[in-house]
Parts: sequence; C-alpha cells; structure tokens
Amino acid sequence: MELILKEDVQNLGFKDDLVSVKNGYGRNFLIPQGLATLATPSAKKVLAENLKQRAHKEKKIVDAANKTAEALKSLELKIPAKTGAAGDKLFGSVTTIDLAAALEKVGHEIDRKFINIQGGAVKRTGPYNAKIRLHRDVIVDFPFEVVAEAK
Repeated sequence: MELILKEDVQNLGFKDDLVSVKNGYGRNFLIPQGLATLATPSAKKVLAENLKQRAHKEKKIVDAANKTAEALKSLELKIPAKTGAAGDKLFGSVTTIDLAAALEKVGHEIDRKFINIQGGAVKRTGPYNAKIRLHRDVIVDFPFEVVAEAK
C-alpha cells in the first residue's frame, strides 16, 4: 500500500514522503491517526507541485539548521545529576527531556522528540553521545557528559 505521510513518523519517513507499507499498518494505524493519506495519482501530482514550491523555502531552513549544528558542535555540555554513595550510579536517569532542558538553558531550543540518546536512558556518570535531528537532512552527533551533582 502506497501512502503519503502527513507528519514525520519515526522509523518510517518524514512529512510528504511517499512510503510503501503493509496494508494493515496503513489502514488500521496511519490513516485513522491522520498520519498519512492514500497515494492516488491525483494526490501524487499535488504532492509533486507542493514539493516544487517548497524547495526554495527549504533552502533557508536547511541553512539555519546547519548554523545551529555548527553552534552545537562547539558546545561542551555537562549535565549534573544526583548520584549514590559509590559516586557513579545515578538516582533515576538522564533522558532526552533532561538533555533538551540543558540545551534550552544555553540557548538552543530543541524538541526532545528530535533527540536520540544512544543506548537509551543514561544511568551512570560519564561521557555519552546523542543524535540531534535539526532537519531531515541535518543530523548532529552531540557529545555530552553526565557529572555528579555537587553536594
């Protein structure tokens, strides 16, 4: 079943992508949730026209995302977290929410949905890596460090 995505769907595609999925997934999840529409010939023509018109606007957005990516690459971020008696195991964990909040404190407002911490939630202190998607074409590897909070 061919569908046109109305929104970004993780592990499937981005908005306005033409994707091929199994019938049940499209009919029972994507279409009822409003995430996709059927890719009829007329819908494909409309999509092609919209993409052509959007290409110029897209260039400005990509340039802004590249500028943000360069700023993030030069940034060193340390996230303080409460630790146990041993000193390296955290109470709770550091997640994408915490990383998004720390980035917002230094002036980069990034939605937590676009942040992916490699290995999932952080449970120990030390250096870690996250992938931040600023645009469909601009993905940044962002190193950060989790440190013990001063007591």
